Amino acid sequence: MKMVSVTTPERHGYSIKFSAFETDLLLLATSQLYGLAGGGTLFLLQHAVEDGRLTEICRFEWSDGLFDVAWCPYANNIAATASGDGSLQIWNGLENGSDGSLKDVPKKPVMCLKEHKNEVYSIDWSEKWNYHQILSSSWDGSIKLWDCNRQKSVATYSGHTDLIYSAKFSPLVANIFASVDTDGLLNLWNSFDFSGKPLMTITSAHNTEILSMDWSQFDRNVLVTGGADGLIRTWDLRNMRHHIGELFSGEYAVRKLAFSSHKASVLAAANYDFTTRIWDFGISLDAIEIHEHHTEFVCGLDWSVHHQHLLADCGWDSVVNIFRATSLKN
Repeated sequence: MKMVSVTTPERHGYSIKFSAFETDLLLLATSQLYGLAGGGTLFLLQHAVEDGRLTEICRFEWSDGLFDVAWCPYANNIAATASGDGSLQIWNGLENGSDGSLKDVPKKPVMCLKEHKNEVYSIDWSEKWNYHQILSSSWDGSIKLWDCNRQKSVATYSGHTDLIYSAKFSPLVANIFASVDTDGLLNLWNSFDFSGKPLMTITSAHNTEILSMDWSQFDRNVLVTGGADGLIRTWDLRNMRHHIGELFSGEYAVRKLAFSSHKASVLAAANYDFTTRIWDFGISLDAIEIHEHHTEFVCGLDWSVHHQHLLADCGWDSVVNIFRATSLKN
């Protein structure tokens, strides 16, 4: 298929996610003025694979910038967003009608969770072990665990001294999550340890800020981190004293990492050098594809779980692209 695109004028893309339930739906979290001021907009997009159309179904407005989005893992019409005002929003009604027309949906979130003191930069909704749990990381240096049925957080984790860019549950090990920050720290946590202290801290995991991380979808021991140094480092939980691999992803920061859900050796990176890069470790340690279809920072990307090797990305140029990694074989 050819690459398909849509623009969101005056709304700069930060995060994009395919639905795990509907084969044609995506959510896009955006901010005005590059997230420095103004409001945020959550877009519900529809991708018709057969005829190559990418269209906006509806949008939801928030008073501050939206930096991340996560679909609910047990319902096809619920999602959560992370905002610059320190809050999380739970949205309902994110679906099309059976006749293809837009259903009447609430234009305000059904719940707003606010305890963080600064921007919430990442959000992760636990997919396998505890479906009601949401993880948020903030520039106030804290990570919070939420039950989406409660207004107050369940736990607060304090093991960072500066801005936290990302925190994410392992998809294969119950109750374990990792986080990265501007000090170059990589922390591992047990969400059931309510002392709020990390299980392990890897200092200087990068010699620069770490903006992103992701877990392998196939190997329970493997995760990757992406730094402002343009490097991607691979880690093995069985021996965390040193990274086990390193990839070069450009001269500028690695903003987002995403392991493929279809092939264990495939990884994608969104970068501040305006590129999206794809690796297949089974072929080469060099990127097998480098896409230069953005004119600003690429901030978000996600693999489709329904369509093999189909990838979406978004950036500060207000452009969303969906394309297939043609170098990848089944």
